[in-house]
Amino acid sequence: MSPLGSGHMHRLGVVVAVLSLAGLTAACSSTSTSSSTTSASSGVPAGLTTSSFNVNFTEMPKLKSLESAGSGLVGVILPDTTSSTRYVNFDAPYLMKAFQEAGYSASGYKIDNAGGVDATELADAQADITEGAKVLVFDPIDSTVGGQIQSYAQSHGVAVISYDRATFTGTNTYYVSFNNFKVGQLIGQGFMDCVSSWNVSKPQVFELDGGEDTDPNAVSFAQGYNSVIWGAQYGNASGTLSTPLTNGAGYNLVADQITPGWTNATGATIFQQAFTAHPTINATVEANDGLANVVIGDLKAKGVGAKKIPTTGQDATLQGMEWILQGFQCGSVYKPIYEEAQDAVALATILRAGKTPPGSLVNSQTTPPKNVAGSAQPASLLTPEWVTTANMNSTVIADKFIDAATLCTAVGNAVCTGAGITP
Repeated sequence: MSPLGSGHMHRLGVVVAVLSLAGLTAACSSTSTSSSTTSASSGVPAGLTTSSFNVNFTEMPKLKSLESAGSGLVGVILPDTTSSTRYVNFDAPYLMKAFQEAGYSASGYKIDNAGGVDATELADAQADITEGAKVLVFDPIDSTVGGQIQSYAQSHGVAVISYDRATFTGTNTYYVSFNNFKVGQLIGQGFMDCVSSWNVSKPQVFELDGGEDTDPNAVSFAQGYNSVIWGAQYGNASGTLSTPLTNGAGYNLVADQITPGWTNATGATIFQQAFTAHPTINATVEANDGLANVVIGDLKAKGVGAKKIPTTGQDATLQGMEWILQGFQCGSVYKPIYEEAQDAVALATILRAGKTPPGSLVNSQTTPPKNVAGSAQPASLLTPEWVTTANMNSTVIADKFIDAATLCTAVGNAVCTGAGITP
């Protein structure tokens, strides 16, 4: 999930994810020209794309012949249990189901959680390789341990899939995630739509960014929403802004600060201080639901009512959905984790069998920013969704990502019914 001044300087040296929206790398393009017949004959299911994965896991059984053709362990290491509840509640069980549906026995895969400790994540990776892992799937706690794991894996001939967060070292490395720049764009557009629909006059904007000091994705999120809100003016590879800044719609940036380590309590202090210093703030952008929650808590404590000061988020948490239905949060980015888990298992199964991933699956690339060492790497990027009251029932409720009964108990049955959600 450093004080602002030193954190700002430090993040310029952090390896950050800048996602190419233009298309495939040359390497990926060479695989995308394969016909469906060629794909099938190689053992890779014909028509396998980033859009293939659904909540019923119907694509996974098609990988059974590839699983049988491969050998060795697939080691999975999740980063922690605190930066987001997703890793325990969703990633681990979805990854397990994807492996099982693809035909893996219990000895064919291993899922660990590093508990937020770099040394543990590195030790888990080394242990997996010692146990015969041919592929490592890991979500790096930070770029330091990410580089260490990739270097160790490379020296042992093990393929690596960087899961959800990218690092840019090593060879035979792939990246599986949602399109992080697109996540930011959805936040930015959702924010601007909210400013309009809530009739916010002369927006005085405060941005509470994510943990750009440790998480490369946080930089891509900021790049995305700043590109939408401020246009080409933001023009900074780290995604940070300087005041004064205005856009053509009359928005003024009051301040832009990161939340070191994605720590919600720190974000709460940052916003409280900013709102005290600048009581004219009447529109806010937050990088995730946890940060939105602490901002909303402070606004409510100061008597700010519903649909007065916009907030934004991502992760589609239960708390975020409650605030959206109650009119305190504009929306949240939903990233169907069952898609990401299946994508990672599909790619790992292809690599474990010694096959070349098709360009329809490895559909983009990650590229380190200017003046930062590293190399572009092939990426499989999924498409996120912006959730509001209008589509909550057809997204997070339909996917059982959020339990309708629990949500409706929190906000009231009448509120749920008004949003088309059956209590």
